[in-house]
Parts: sequence; structure tokens; C-alpha cells
Amino acid sequence: MAPKLGPGEQVLFEGHPSWRSIVDFYLKGFAITAVICLLVALVTGLVGDETNKGLVVLIAIAGVGITVLVGFVKRIATSYTITNRRLHIKRGIVSRTIQETRLERVQNVNFSQSVIQRFLQIGDVDFDTAAGDDYNFTFSGVAEPGDVVQRVDEATRSLGGAGGGLGDEQHGQQPASR
Repeated sequence: MAPKLGPGEQVLFEGHPSWRSIVDFYLKGFAITAVICLLVALVTGLVGDETNKGLVVLIAIAGVGITVLVGFVKRIATSYTITNRRLHIKRGIVSRTIQETRLERVQNVNFSQSVIQRFLQIGDVDFDTAAGDDYNFTFSGVAEPGDVVQRVDEATRSLGGAGGGLGDEQHGQQPASR
């Protein structure tokens, strides 16, 4: 859901972290579920005559279900929006955190990808703002982070004046002299 837009403000990008960005969360959840199932199988086998297979299957189904549900909610509860005037991050369902900055305050836009993120075609887009180092403004785990950088570049160019040449330095080009 986009933030409330002002007059003349347009949404240029709206999204969530990619489902691929939480693959590690799913793998950890499934591994923990498997370990718990193994422990329950061992304990019930030692205590009784044989392993309680029904209990192990029930724990496996519950563990996988909870992992998938929590991962889905975690991803959907985070939204990123770029308008022609500002950047907006919303996190949470019950408790909510909203970060917002005007495009004029964006000084640099960088994205990074680990080896695994490159394989999954996701990355983190970091916005350096006039607020300084204490203000972490990052779109984490977005699909095609280069496209997000390009959208911000287009938005800052459309502003003209302050921040208008942001994309030139970002892409290794010198700004055109005027």
C-alpha cells in the first residue's frame, strides 16, 4: 500500500522484498523442524517400544507450516515505495515502523549483492541521506536492485536542481557541464 500521496505526486516503484530474499529463513526453519522431529523420534523411541510416528509427522507439518507463514508475513509486512518526491519504507503489521525521506535529501544510491544474492537476482539498495550515518535507509532483498537504482535516478533527475545529477556519478559518468 502506497503512502498518502500529495498533489502531483506519482508512484514510480512499489514493492516488497523478493520471496527469494527469505530463502535462507525458510532453509533455517526447515532445518530446525527436521532437528526437532529427529529429537522427538529418538526420545519417543527410547521411552516407548517404538517411535511415535504420528507425533513426528504432526510436528513436521506444524513446523513447515509455521515457517512458511512467518516468512510470508515477514515479506509482505515490509513495503518499499518510490515516488517522484520521496522514498518510503513501511515495516510491520501489529507494531509499525515507517521511514521516509525526501528525494532532495538523497546524496548517494548504492546497491550490493553477495554471491548468493547475485545467484538469486536480489540485492540491497542503500540510500545515503543528509541525515548522516545514524540513519539507515535500505531497501533490503529487492529483486533487480539495479532497476530500483535507475528509478531513483530518474526521479531525482525529474526534480531538477538539488540532487539532479545523482545518477551521473552513480553510474561512473561525469555530469554534463552546463
